[in-house]
Amino acid sequence: MASFKLAAAVLLSVGASTAWQTRTSFVNSPRTIQKSALQTAALYNKAAVQRTSPLSMVVTDPTKNAPTLGGGGGMFTASNAENRRVVPEDVRGRPTMKIVYVVLESQYQSSMTAAAKRINAGSDNMAVECVGYLLEELRNEDAFEQFKKDVSEANVFIGSLIFVQELAEKVSEVVTPLRDQLDAVLVFPSMPEVMRLNKVGSFTMKNLGQSKSVVADFMKKKKQEDGSSFEEGMLKLLRTLPKVLKFLPSDKAADARTFMMSFQYWLGGSPENLESLLLMVGQDYVGPIKESMKDKEKVVMQEPVLLPDKAIWHPVAPDIVFETNEKYFQWYNNEFCPDAGIDPKTAPTVGIILQKSHINTKDDTHYVSLISELESRGARVVPIYSGGLDFSGPVEDYFYGTNGKPIVDTIINLTGFALVGGPASQDHKKAASVLKKLNVPYMCAVPLVFQSFEEWQASELGLHPIQVALQVSLPEIDGAIEPIIYAGREGATGRSVPLADRVNLLADRAMKWSNLRTKKNEEKKIAITIFSFPPDKGNVGTAAYLDVFDSIKAVLKQLKKEGYNIGDAPDDKEAIMESVLNDPEARISSPELNVAYRMSTDEYYELTPYAKDLEENWGPAPGNLNSDGQNLVVYGKQFGNVFIGVQPSFGYEGDPMRLLFAKSASPHHGFAAYYTYLEKVFNADAVLHFGTHGSLEFMPGKQVGMSGTCYPDRLINSLPSAYLYAANNPSEATIAKRRSYSATVSYLTPPAENAGLYKGLKELKELISSYQGLRENEARGPAIINSIVSTAWTCNLDKDIADLPNLETFDAKTVDLERRDDIAGKVYSQIMQIESRLLPCGLHTVGVPPSAEEAIATLVNIAQLDRPEDNIEGIPRVIAASVGREINEVYRGNNQGVLTDVELNEKIVMASRAAVRALVNQSTDSNGRVKEVKNFFDDVGGFFGSLVGAKKPWTQAIIDAGFPNVSEERLAPVFAYLEFCLKQVVANNELPGIMELLNGQFLMPAPGGDPIRNPDVLPTGRNMHALDPSSIPTTAAVEVSEDVVRKLLEKLADENDGAYPESIAFTLWGTDNIKTYGESLAQVLALVGVRPVADSLGRVNKVELIPLEKLGRPRIDVVVSCSGVFRDLFINQMNLMDRGIKMAAEADEPLDQNFVRKHAIEQAAELNVSVREAACRVFSNSAGSYSANVGLAIENGGWEDESQLQEQFLTRKGFAFNADKPGMMEQQADLFKAALKTVDVTFQNLDSSEISITDVSHYYDSDPTKVVQGLRDDKRKPMSLMADTTTANAQVRTLSETVRLDARTKLLNPKFYEGMLSTGYEGVREIQKRLRNTMGWSATAGEVDNFVFEDANDVFINDPEMQQRLLDTNPNAFRDMVTTFLEANGRGYWETSEENIERLQELYAEVEDRIEGV
Repeated sequence: MASFKLAAAVLLSVGASTAWQTRTSFVNSPRTIQKSALQTAALYNKAAVQRTSPLSMVVTDPTKNAPTLGGGGGMFTASNAENRRVVPEDVRGRPTMKIVYVVLESQYQSSMTAAAKRINAGSDNMAVECVGYLLEELRNEDAFEQFKKDVSEANVFIGSLIFVQELAEKVSEVVTPLRDQLDAVLVFPSMPEVMRLNKVGSFTMKNLGQSKSVVADFMKKKKQEDGSSFEEGMLKLLRTLPKVLKFLPSDKAADARTFMMSFQYWLGGSPENLESLLLMVGQDYVGPIKESMKDKEKVVMQEPVLLPDKAIWHPVAPDIVFETNEKYFQWYNNEFCPDAGIDPKTAPTVGIILQKSHINTKDDTHYVSLISELESRGARVVPIYSGGLDFSGPVEDYFYGTNGKPIVDTIINLTGFALVGGPASQDHKKAASVLKKLNVPYMCAVPLVFQSFEEWQASELGLHPIQVALQVSLPEIDGAIEPIIYAGREGATGRSVPLADRVNLLADRAMKWSNLRTKKNEEKKIAITIFSFPPDKGNVGTAAYLDVFDSIKAVLKQLKKEGYNIGDAPDDKEAIMESVLNDPEARISSPELNVAYRMSTDEYYELTPYAKDLEENWGPAPGNLNSDGQNLVVYGKQFGNVFIGVQPSFGYEGDPMRLLFAKSASPHHGFAAYYTYLEKVFNADAVLHFGTHGSLEFMPGKQVGMSGTCYPDRLINSLPSAYLYAANNPSEATIAKRRSYSATVSYLTPPAENAGLYKGLKELKELISSYQGLRENEARGPAIINSIVSTAWTCNLDKDIADLPNLETFDAKTVDLERRDDIAGKVYSQIMQIESRLLPCGLHTVGVPPSAEEAIATLVNIAQLDRPEDNIEGIPRVIAASVGREINEVYRGNNQGVLTDVELNEKIVMASRAAVRALVNQSTDSNGRVKEVKNFFDDVGGFFGSLVGAKKPWTQAIIDAGFPNVSEERLAPVFAYLEFCLKQVVANNELPGIMELLNGQFLMPAPGGDPIRNPDVLPTGRNMHALDPSSIPTTAAVEVSEDVVRKLLEKLADENDGAYPESIAFTLWGTDNIKTYGESLAQVLALVGVRPVADSLGRVNKVELIPLEKLGRPRIDVVVSCSGVFRDLFINQMNLMDRGIKMAAEADEPLDQNFVRKHAIEQAAELNVSVREAACRVFSNSAGSYSANVGLAIENGGWEDESQLQEQFLTRKGFAFNADKPGMMEQQADLFKAALKTVDVTFQNLDSSEISITDVSHYYDSDPTKVVQGLRDDKRKPMSLMADTTTANAQVRTLSETVRLDARTKLLNPKFYEGMLSTGYEGVREIQKRLRNTMGWSATAGEVDNFVFEDANDVFINDPEMQQRLLDTNPNAFRDMVTTFLEANGRGYWETSEENIERLQELYAEVEDRIEGV
């Protein structure tokens, strides 16, 4: 692209700081753009005469040489209220009014400063001293002390948009005791407790939200009518002011009018408006000024100079604003565009949403910058604003033409707020429906509010956590994508400054999304990117529970149908796979994949601007990864305009030294070359990342709010990215959205089915069934019990049943009936746990909805949960009630092995399944699929049936299953809900969702998570988001967690002579906390004995200590290891935990009742720090790094011994979060070790049937069991426990019990491995992955029984037929399986016969020869 130095110089003169940096372009030709840019620049130059800017703006990136702030860049405190202090130079005998103001954002700073200076220069009646604080500055102790001092000396306090609870409390703490001595308190939309401080004469809001008042009633009524926020209500109140004031006494009416006029002046925002505000309040309410003006005539205020509530604004328009788009386009298309070289007929149009306060205060440089960048690229713009925080009205008014059709191709929201409601209260459904009606991409860019550029640049965390919650998380729930930082504030003046390279990127990406909307499908180029992890030919096409190549086949078919050019792409899964892996012979004879492109190092360095930066980690290109020694190699295959490429791996998987690094290395040259190829050689219009998940989004860089030096940002650059992500993994999907600017499309995981029984386990169930009929027969009963005991030992159940009789000495004839029942009940309970365990069978293919049978499996699981918030009882509860039992009692008896309860539980499970089957059968066609769900509740036949007393089919099914007294009335709510869920389960939106993104349309948002817990996750094929982080933990999650903690502590006390553990090591996961709405987070707080507290807006951001007498037990110490994803999504919750733990550590309580304090005091002495510092217990990776790399080492065999794995864990996970320094993750290895040294128990949660402990490496990657053993003085291994909340019957098991249960239901279960093998190539890899992950638990915890490896060897190796199937289907994955068995033996995790080892060694050589083509 042409250099835009001329344009930059011109824009500089009008205050539009935007470095026109050279970038590769994609719209029009360079010459056209150069012409357009120069013409645009001339127009802005002409406008400079009409516009004034009080600031000299910078053209270069102000952060380029930003100093690193102390300690790595703590946030919040580098700006200074002294920059906002105005003191009159010459009072001239006038009384002085002191104003103190606190605002969320800094745009009022320059207007307030100018207003105060104007009064000091021009008023005869008063002088003004004025000082302002940004809300976040009050976290700094020095600033807070100065704030207290200033308010104590002030006449008037002003506050606006104080919506952060703990800071609202600080403001209230200072102002409340001084309220009576202040002459006036003006608080504009803020938290209710701050609003109640308002005082203007007799007008107050002290009853706001507590009792009746005209104002409150009006606000409430408006909210009910249209869902408007507080600020919207106040704006409407302004318009209807005369009607409201006539209900008030005259003096109160005058004071209320002053308050409302003040609010209007404040909204006006200009120096002139704020001058009138200060003069009005001063002469009417400030004592000394009133006194001095007794005989003088009061100054008559000018009416507030207000812009219309909503309009279109353009920086160089002759009129300030346009109230209709006809008038705007009359000027824009006919006058501006021809002069700017923009063709109104063919130009893409970008709608831009602005914040009115920036226009009022003339703090608009960042807006001007982006507008001019878009116009210089040949785009039209429609910049709109709203006076309130609901932008849906202006969107509907201005983004449609007179014909009712949308006139914009992309929308960029520059406010950073949710579309409806801003920071206070949101209406996400309204926002999404407004955006879907427009149906164009919706980007929400973010201005830095609480940080200066320098602070953001220096911070590894990136964007301020409060801002992430308000301006990233909330817009995502509307369906927004791409939270790109585009502006910040200039430290001294507080004015907004654009960040040059970010504005360029934002403009480029908006143009590319518009391009997808306007370009013909046959001309679009699409890059489908697949993954290979761990890097090996047998693993190409890795994605969680997805049949990748079958899904690619479905996508190619859909692309062809919609007019995309897919060339000669085969319509057969195997053929597509071969083309990427190579031809059939090469697949076996060569480790190389198909080479699509060889990039010379010259081309690579020319096209990849950051290539030199990678040399620090990888040396000069080409290196030895994705390289042939001379060139960089891109693997994949092109079909017409579609390229299927293989994303390179991280590159350090097999390198023990790199795995040890505390921070992750940069991408290697091959990785960078792949994305350079997609964008600049293949010239992709969009990339489709295929499945969960690749490496792009986990590359080093800031956590949220990428800079131009963050690798995800550099790699994806201007490419629009659609990312297929499993619906049950919203946390990592959110990382992809925020760090790699991807719009996600959720896909279904395979429906979970009961694991069932096989071999000896099946035989055991048959024996128990026989015993139930013959239990009192003194001859047959004992004989059957002897067989049960013998078979249980054969199945290794002795590990799970503590008092299973000794096989050698036991004879059932010597015990009574009660003991025989006890044995049968405990064995039955175990095999029922195995049989009813849920496991996803097979792999999902995109665009193939579940069959009726699969839908039944999902609905049975949905039906077992109670949903009290919707007044829905689960089916098991209703059935249990029909026989006079409470379901939780039945579960308890079942878990304890009480034979009658185990039988009843089994009967209830079967009845529930029969009832759900009866519901689904009504809508099932002859092919076993549900095409259309019949509504039985509206069904005419069902209606007439009920008239003649016929039961609903599901009720009849339960009666037939042996529960004649079940209540049809109590069943009605759950079955109405299941009918709704069935529609969601079978909806097919995945292929349409992918196409909506590739066609440049708006994809509807949807929550991610467990579809069983939250069926709103369905249907899939929507833009997945996490949740509002300030909403967790919910009240329900706190209740569930308290129950789990009670069970956990009971189990531990029972096994430890009634003594409680002193310290528990906890692992917190992002996805788990999204699915459960913060259950495991609440468990941590419950153990410590603190309770989360919601603020008046329902946001959880406070904790309080539960008194010991109420707690009834000691406070348990915790060491919390947060996953990198949890850190990214829930930094505010880490703050909550840290504050709660420190609260406990500082509580003056007996040490034998407060283990947090006990250990903190010991560690403070040991490390020579304060007790508060020693109480840091919340740890994670450094910002931008993920995992302990233990999983990487084990998956790739790249580890020497267990000490290396333990060192990796301590090095990479030892970064402490400290609420007292919230802007950084600080390496605190000594503190981490000291805390872990006291741990008695390690603990994790399993919350979903879809992902268990051997499905992924994450669980053992973060398991500290052997780490703790190595650190403890007595070298005792801590007890390892898992909480299983995958069903309504929550249980706490030992880790070894959980590993055995997982092995029996998955790895060793024919239902599981045959289901996987039916998918072919991918299925072998899935089986091998579980074997490798099982060995991972041996390495980190030593909790895998020998029989697991022995039985697996019998199933997959000793069976010649199975061995051949695995070898033929995926020889590379089978070789990995053989390697895993040999490695397990070599590392001492599996003892077996010499014969088995020799067979494996021979097999390895044979497979190796086969792969090498020998």
